[in-house]
Amino acid sequence: MKKIISLAALTAVLAGCTDLSTTDTSTMNGYAADGFGEETLIMNDESLNNTYLLAPAPKYYVGSAYKVEDVQYIPVEDLTYNQTGIAGIVPAELNGTKTSNGEVFDINQMVATSKTLPLPTIARVTNLDNGQSVVVRVNNRGPFVNTRIMDLSPAAAAQIGMNGQSKVQVQVLPDESIAVKNATLGVSNQLTPIQQPVQNVETTVVTTTTAPGTVITTTAPATTGEYSVQIAAFYAQDSADSLAARMAKYGNAVVVQEGDMYKVRIVNLDAPQARSVIDALRNNEGMAPGLLRNGRWINADSI
Repeated sequence: MKKIISLAALTAVLAGCTDLSTTDTSTMNGYAADGFGEETLIMNDESLNNTYLLAPAPKYYVGSAYKVEDVQYIPVEDLTYNQTGIAGIVPAELNGTKTSNGEVFDINQMVATSKTLPLPTIARVTNLDNGQSVVVRVNNRGPFVNTRIMDLSPAAAAQIGMNGQSKVQVQVLPDESIAVKNATLGVSNQLTPIQQPVQNVETTVVTTTTAPGTVITTTAPATTGEYSVQIAAFYAQDSADSLAARMAKYGNAVVVQEGDMYKVRIVNLDAPQARSVIDALRNNEGMAPGLLRNGRWINADSI
């Protein structure tokens, strides 16, 4: 089965970030070790920026709730994340320290921290003072102060003209974030026989052309619902088809082509069914699925 290939449209070079912790924020400007093993992400060619962007991380890390100055933060997958706030710059003296998901911080790479986003996540950061933007790999917790929503590596900050704290917009890139999550989890290598099917639904195979170059192949249920659970996204159709076949017992397997990506979804679910599928995928497969309602991304834990 083919592995996920890097995105051709993105231009950011990304790598590891600072050394943070969700439980001990007493050292080095609130950045502290978290106990994960250190590992440096390897690039075969430093010019292959997109390859590094979607490179597997040592660990896919979400983490549990924690507090900063009596304010609680709950890490969660949120592909609709789009917030504005103040961003700072990670201290350069932290170069070479390990991050919350086991990467290594490099001041010359386009990386960032977040209090709640899964690690790694791919996001676009725009400096609202000048309109300049950069795509970063979010791979560390922090900043551990309530006045900032993100800290950027010195290189990423320089890319958008930040000399100090600045007001920014942070927007998660859903497809890229799903791709790097899949690469990290090794979805194609982790699939195991399904122990407890969520539901048994009588299905028929349907192929529908929705637009030129966009084909949806699905096992359609007798009834329909407004929720879809997205499991993974691939650049190789055979990988998506294989995963859909393996996941069919969880519901109604769908492979949706959007642009150059093939997305595997369980579709036509009502709210209880969607909740059941999400829980089963997390518990049985170790996956972190996303959730759509009528085609729009929503928080997977909102139902």
